Amino acid sequence: MSSTRLIFGFHAVTSRLRQNPDSIKEIFIDAMRGDQRARDLIKLAESRKIHWVSCDGSKLTNMAGGDRHQGVVANIDSNRSYVDINDVLDTLTEPARLLVLDGIQDPHNLGACLRVADAFGVHAVIAPKDRAVGLTAAVYKVASGAADTVPYIAVTNLARTLKQLKEQGVWIFGTAEDAEHDLTHFQIKGAVAWVFGSEEKGLRRLTRESCDQLVRIPMQGSIESLNVAVSAGICLFETHRQQSAV
Repeated sequence: MSSTRLIFGFHAVTSRLRQNPDSIKEIFIDAMRGDQRARDLIKLAESRKIHWVSCDGSKLTNMAGGDRHQGVVANIDSNRSYVDINDVLDTLTEPARLLVLDGIQDPHNLGACLRVADAFGVHAVIAPKDRAVGLTAAVYKVASGAADTVPYIAVTNLARTLKQLKEQGVWIFGTAEDAEHDLTHFQIKGAVAWVFGSEEKGLRRLTRESCDQLVRIPMQGSIESLNVAVSAGICLFETHRQQSAV
């Protein structure tokens, strides 16, 4: 799998510039975009010493495989990953919103989780290096671009990382069927990390013990549990809803 990929759209490119500029090889900007948003992106690129090129919009459409590029495309080295969670947290001007996946094995589930994370403004997805699928070609395909817009951080010790997040003021909320708290009546404030377990075993013991609170999604049908990406989408939507209402 080639390490060179294209990402497009102002959100994706700006996020990459702020959080992992060393991974950007070159940025292409529509010559017709002279608005403030384009000027801000150019200014940010120049401050990071990233080369940018003014070009025709049709070239960007060919590069992106469609017209959803918003006038900006970046060529990145996807092998240059984020060093650690602090690289992301240090750039934030709003409360952190994180997704933690404790040992997801199915690449389709991870790809779907990345799409959900992108949809609901997650600043980073955190997962263990071992006993997890990682960013494979199948994950990139299912994620439909979200693997390049949401930082994916693989850590050696997940319990230690959760402890470090708590020390930085992040609330750790785990999901479990036997949890006392119901998501419907659960208040979500400030910086938060939602933790989801593996497809078969759920949260590992140390991960579960590292959570500040355990929360369950109310179920009314005969099915006992939901797919991890569906569960993540429900919890992240509720987080977005509550925090947007403040």
